[in-house]
Amino acid sequence: MSTLRMAAKIARRELTGGLKGFRVFLACLALGVAAIAAIGIVRAGIEAGLEREGAAILGGDAAVQLTYRFAEPDERQWLEDTAVQVSEIADFRSMLVVDRDGQTERGLTQVKAVDDAYPIYGTVRLTPDMTLQDALANQDGIPGVVIDPVLVDRLGLSIGDAVRLGLQEFVLTALIDSAPDEAAGGFGLGPRTIVATEALEASGLLGAGTLFETEYRLKVSEDQDLTALRTAVEERFSDAGIRWRDRRNGAPGVSEFVDRLSAFLVLVGLTGLAVGGVGVAAAVRSYLDEKTTVIATLRSLGADARTIFLTYILQIGALALFGIAIGLVLGALIPILLTPTIEARLPVPAAIAIRPGPLLEAGLYGLLAAAIFTIWPLARTENVRPSALFRDTTGGADGSIRPIWILTTGALLIALVGLAAILSGLITLTLWAAGAILGAFIVLLVAADLIRRLSKRLSQTKTLRGAPTVRSAVGAIGGQAGETKSVIISLGLGLSVLAAVGQIDWNLRNAIAQDLPEVAPSYFVVDIQNDQLDGIRGLLAANPAVTDVQSAPMLRGVITMINDTPAEEVAGDHWVLQGDRGITYSALPNENTKITSGAWWEADYTGPPQISFATEEAMEMGLALGDTLTINVLGRDITAEITSFREVDFSTAGIGFILSMNPAALQGAPHTHIATIYADEAAEGQILRDIASAYPNITAIRVRDAIARVSEVLAGIAAAVTYGALATLITGGIVLIGTAAAGERARIYEGAILKTLGAPRRAILINFALRSAFLGLTAGIIAIFAGVLAGWAVTTFVMDTDFRVEPVSAFGIVAGGILVTVLTGLLFAWRPLSARPAQVLRARE
Repeated sequence: MSTLRMAAKIARRELTGGLKGFRVFLACLALGVAAIAAIGIVRAGIEAGLEREGAAILGGDAAVQLTYRFAEPDERQWLEDTAVQVSEIADFRSMLVVDRDGQTERGLTQVKAVDDAYPIYGTVRLTPDMTLQDALANQDGIPGVVIDPVLVDRLGLSIGDAVRLGLQEFVLTALIDSAPDEAAGGFGLGPRTIVATEALEASGLLGAGTLFETEYRLKVSEDQDLTALRTAVEERFSDAGIRWRDRRNGAPGVSEFVDRLSAFLVLVGLTGLAVGGVGVAAAVRSYLDEKTTVIATLRSLGADARTIFLTYILQIGALALFGIAIGLVLGALIPILLTPTIEARLPVPAAIAIRPGPLLEAGLYGLLAAAIFTIWPLARTENVRPSALFRDTTGGADGSIRPIWILTTGALLIALVGLAAILSGLITLTLWAAGAILGAFIVLLVAADLIRRLSKRLSQTKTLRGAPTVRSAVGAIGGQAGETKSVIISLGLGLSVLAAVGQIDWNLRNAIAQDLPEVAPSYFVVDIQNDQLDGIRGLLAANPAVTDVQSAPMLRGVITMINDTPAEEVAGDHWVLQGDRGITYSALPNENTKITSGAWWEADYTGPPQISFATEEAMEMGLALGDTLTINVLGRDITAEITSFREVDFSTAGIGFILSMNPAALQGAPHTHIATIYADEAAEGQILRDIASAYPNITAIRVRDAIARVSEVLAGIAAAVTYGALATLITGGIVLIGTAAAGERARIYEGAILKTLGAPRRAILINFALRSAFLGLTAGIIAIFAGVLAGWAVTTFVMDTDFRVEPVSAFGIVAGGILVTVLTGLLFAWRPLSARPAQVLRARE
């Protein structure tokens, strides 16, 4: 106990000297903790907002979805008897048509057809201000419609203008400012339009087999158990192919996106902590080197190694808590101050507030990171001997430490990774990311040591004897192990993350931008009725700009069972099981079909239903030839045997079905056809006008517009990740500044020697700049290799797209590395240049 009191007393006296030497320590720790805390608070705010507004986002306490049909009268009656209130919604894509001055304009829109009970929760806000019911009411016998301002601007509409959906005319009565259930709709290809369901009866858009979904939103009593209600609904609609959602997860797609994006940003934050840890370790090492004479004095006065260790771990521990506290304050305040901006950019409500959970999580990360990176330099104090008092040195300890400290560091590292895995909820991703960071760390350490050794040898070669300035710079790199390692690791890690983000972003954009003209169709056309298919084909065949037309019958169904076992129990949450999937039928495989195993049915086959399934998805789901799938199509269960697997290439943006069945299996089921049109880009507008004029009920989706919409989403994700990477790079910059500041004393002495030997100021400045440039170049080159490797792994195994190295960003990384290190080095070169040799050398006598 006396040892602890003595150590605390010494530590308290030394801390009265101020924070000199620990500014970088505090900045690195505070930045890493602040980034993680801010991300956690925003994530918790979104989760709280989704929970608080779950019913409004969903549009009810629960929702039952059907495909291709409305509920039968007895089904609707059961829902009304079960719930306090029921609202019926139909959702589909269509073309909004405007006739003006002999010209016809069209815009793709996502139509929501509603009843008088919509919305059960919340309010649809319109401009001009009016109720939705008033806006949708008949205006001189013509039903009203409200439209998203984006589409209104695009088509040049004004209040009172006439528009058409299918065969039905509407009058624009208001613009949609906001709807409470906007987030629940997920990704849409077109701006929103809201109409009354009854007004679509003559439109031809909700006929048998047309592609639409209905949703029955339920308001239930406060004491109603949603889990029990879900069980009752699934039992009642067991053969209807329904999908269930409730207010506990009203927007599952948004929730999943938020979870994964925030988890990835936390991992980027951990990378920032790793970069900051280099600065922490460098700051602690530099501080303890300056305290060598103090430690040696204490040892000569009888203080044992344990007292010395406790003295400085108490100091650094107190400062670490101070730095973490600063980071927590910043991480809590920044989201609060930016709340209006954050909420404006989010597609869901967010209840951003200071919450203890994310702050505790960030604090734990900070404590573990601080401990990991301070134990090693602290352990070296055990090696300081009293004889250091009689040496002209900046350090009296060698680099060896006892095995106990190596084991302690390893245990803390495991604890940090385990904590990140548990709290992020993505164990596999976290372990891979941690392994990648650790691997990069080791590679950078080895590279730094290799560069130092090679520089030392190169400085002794005859090649550089004629270039004394370059030789001196290279020799300095070879002789300064601490500075070389700090620069290479901190800058290398930061640039590696940025390089990886750049490669991933470019490859995603490149896959969209460059592959589209070669492989993608001009239009997807949906809702083609059986009696319209030949007419559309004839119309397109007469157009010389059309190079190809492909069509296929289309239905939609939900896979409910695999081998008579609930599908989720067999294949988990595979995307094929999430919602309904497109289904087609064909007597014979088309010319592009590649059967990988099994055999296609005979052209006149009329036996038990058979399925040809996509090979890649079958492997992911663990399916084999002979397995049976039960698919609910329009409320009817069809159980079929898998008799073949075939390749399905979705990257071509053409027609691709996971499920294809023999024609007899779907005989009598109402359905429509889809088609893809390949044509010259210049003729796309006229093709759309011709088809829409002849067949106003169909919907044509321009593929380039859909790709542009996807690109917008990808751009938002890329921006968020890039900001996280830049935060890591900023931390690396602070580490560089700290490293340069810590080496200033050595450069002052070195500058004095060079001046004494007759070197001009210009040569000394070039010397300092060259060594910084060499280190920056090395860090940049290593970062390119690491970033390309990480980008290849993510692009190939996660995004499942082809990968090519993007040279421009790679060059920018190298140039940026050189620029940052040179500017940082020159920032701390002025004092060495202005120091007088006599004063410096006299002080070292």
